Amino acid sequence: MTSGSVAAGSVESPTSLSAEEAQEGHRDVRMFGLATFLVADGMTFAGFFAAYLTFRAVNPLPLGAIYELELVLPTINTALLVVSSFTFHRAASELRQDRPAAFRGWLLLTAALGVAFLTGQMVEYFSLPFGLTDNLYASTFYALTGFHGLHVSLGALMILIVWWQARRPGHFTPDHHFGVEAAELYWHFVDVIWLILFGILYIL
Repeated sequence: MTSGSVAAGSVESPTSLSAEEAQEGHRDVRMFGLATFLVADGMTFAGFFAAYLTFRAVNPLPLGAIYELELVLPTINTALLVVSSFTFHRAASELRQDRPAAFRGWLLLTAALGVAFLTGQMVEYFSLPFGLTDNLYASTFYALTGFHGLHVSLGALMILIVWWQARRPGHFTPDHHFGVEAAELYWHFVDVIWLILFGILYIL
């Protein structure tokens, strides 16, 4: 009778299983969901790019209606974002090698580069000789760069959240780090979008 009670008590109820145990045997589609979101987000940027190029092609403005953009500050900002992609990749590599302190350090550096980019963008806004409502080109310029700046802000916040979570031992491990992978993929997406934006707005 006693042994029967012990046996019955040793059976785990479904609600006592951990989240990871409950997901065993089920396909993890989180990364697919993130990739789908980024594709949709990329299509939004593509619409902005297409609109800007169409405006330039079919609605030429008189000479002097749109100013030449300075390249020094945007080029520095481009370098900051490109370097930040490498620092984030280095952070992820440190995590895979189970070096949490180095992982957190590279994360902070990546976030700092993102904040530096945003600071540079604000400096550029205050120095531009045209405003948001001056003409169609100016409005599209601010819409594109502002929308991208929002993505950088969200990405930097995401990195800081990952860094904060990483302060707890064992939260991210070399085998379990979806949050890091998701943030890194998002950050690389933001970087690629800026390279396209830089080419269209500042080079063409």
